[in-house]
Amino acid sequence: MKTAVLFGAALLAGFAGAQGKSERPNVVFIISDDHGWSDYGFMGHAQIATPRLDRLATDAITFTRGYSVTPLCRPSLASIATGLYPHQHGVTGNDPALPKEADGQRGRENPEYAPYYQTIVDHFARQPNFVRDLTARGYVTLQTGKWWEGDPQKTAGFTHAMTAGTKKNDRHGGAGLAIGRDGIAPIRDFIEQAGDKPFLVWYAPMLPHAPHNPPDELLQKYLKLAPNEPLARYWASVEWFDNSCGELLDYLDQRGLRENTIIVYVADNGYIQDQKKSNKPEARSKLTSYEGGVRTPIMVSWPAKLKPRMDTEHLASSLDLWPTLAALLQLDAPNDLPGINLADEAAVAKRQVIFGEQYAHNIADVNQPTDSLESRWIIDGHWKLIAFEAGKKSKAKMELYDLKNDPWEKNDLAAKDPERVTALSNQLNQWWKPTQKKAVK
Repeated sequence: MKTAVLFGAALLAGFAGAQGKSERPNVVFIISDDHGWSDYGFMGHAQIATPRLDRLATDAITFTRGYSVTPLCRPSLASIATGLYPHQHGVTGNDPALPKEADGQRGRENPEYAPYYQTIVDHFARQPNFVRDLTARGYVTLQTGKWWEGDPQKTAGFTHAMTAGTKKNDRHGGAGLAIGRDGIAPIRDFIEQAGDKPFLVWYAPMLPHAPHNPPDELLQKYLKLAPNEPLARYWASVEWFDNSCGELLDYLDQRGLRENTIIVYVADNGYIQDQKKSNKPEARSKLTSYEGGVRTPIMVSWPAKLKPRMDTEHLASSLDLWPTLAALLQLDAPNDLPGINLADEAAVAKRQVIFGEQYAHNIADVNQPTDSLESRWIIDGHWKLIAFEAGKKSKAKMELYDLKNDPWEKNDLAAKDPERVTALSNQLNQWWKPTQKKAVK
């Protein structure tokens, strides 16, 4: 078996031949799942305790105005790995749209629909990604947690993986989804057996993602702090995730690895908990282009090389992570990546604009994946424009927000400032027009 909990002799054989202690830095990607942008101590939340992420934020180049380029886990994770927008890599939703009688597991178990699922994976697999790049350069690489794109070793180039990707119930991670919720033993085992080779760990636990079933002591703590149980369960799950990050960071410290390990943090998408129904998001949360769906802090930490700084002004994107990693490792990255090096203060200061896009949960046509586009967005400084596509029951429209004075987008200024709407719309169309829906590489 390939799962990290059963490494055994096969893993040891995979590491054979390591020569001398590598001076190359190790890399750990920490990716939280369905995590609201304000739901951290260092982001100002008054109740949720996130001491380990707070400490990481002070030890990192931290951007409080970071963004995921899309507000849903599968396309977001694909964008993190490839450094591309969904309209470029072709993974625009979580599942193919199927007839109602084939919804859910029934569709996955029906051989008739297998090509639909495989086509989405193929869109991802044909793109370069930073995992395959590091593996080719001698890194040993481990996948844990959320993973949608089939066998992580075949489609992304991981040398080791918890997710098999070959079983029908492996939809979004399979055995890999135990990481974090059941501790980090597979990661410890992997690092222990890595010997002198540099390693990459993809740590993407399904936390604080539903089900919000945290340990009872955490739940009891937040039942006393939150106004209702659904919120208490979510808040407790955020601290549960923070605890798991602390377990990982403590292990790196204990092994003397932290100083020469690059740690990257981002959330796959935002989240706002519905206060009446547990495990359900509110409107303007995930699956929307509002701040509650796309904003996330972004951190890059490397104690041996990077001087920490807290950036509360400039914009960062999940597409910046591969270019930043490549620059820190002094490696080439594909020339067409749209992101920048977040460790380059001049490049960060020069940037004024970032973009994103949002699609339906299910992909209407896997061969034309951008047909499910529902909205695009642009942020220029503190001004944000959301351009909504026409739907079955709605017309195309624009919404304009002043994020500096209205970070939760309560006041749509589009009607009051049509000239700004036109200017931002033109910028958005220069980046990518919906009529260019066949942009997938």
